[in-house]
Amino acid sequence: MKHLSTIGRILYAVPFAVFGLNHFLFVNFYIGSVSSFIPLGPYTIILTGIFLIMASLSILFNKYIKVSTILLAALLLIFILTIHIPGLFDPDPAKWQMALIGLLKDTSLMGGSLLVAGIMQESENKI
Repeated sequence: MKHLSTIGRILYAVPFAVFGLNHFLFVNFYIGSVSSFIPLGPYTIILTGIFLIMASLSILFNKYIKVSTILLAALLLIFILTIHIPGLFDPDPAKWQMALIGLLKDTSLMGGSLLVAGIMQESENKI
């Protein structure tokens, strides 16, 4: 069972590192999806990339997982509220579909983060 949780932890963390790296490599793409009320567009995108990479490293190295997954869930909630939900109101069907896919993806990832945080809380209480 220990091997399954290690594999699961790695499989959960690696995409966040890739998403974070993408925030550095494709800043111009992300600028187009940032709502107009988000301050400092490119800097916010780079800071988000740093947060995603830090969360990934925390999960990969099994350090501060409870805190990092709660913060990751909060970051995903911000994505849902500021990017995906406003995108659902786009009149272009292709953009609306992409917003829905992003909303569902980030909702499931947020649920996974909260699940991991809850498991970590339960394991701390058993000690």
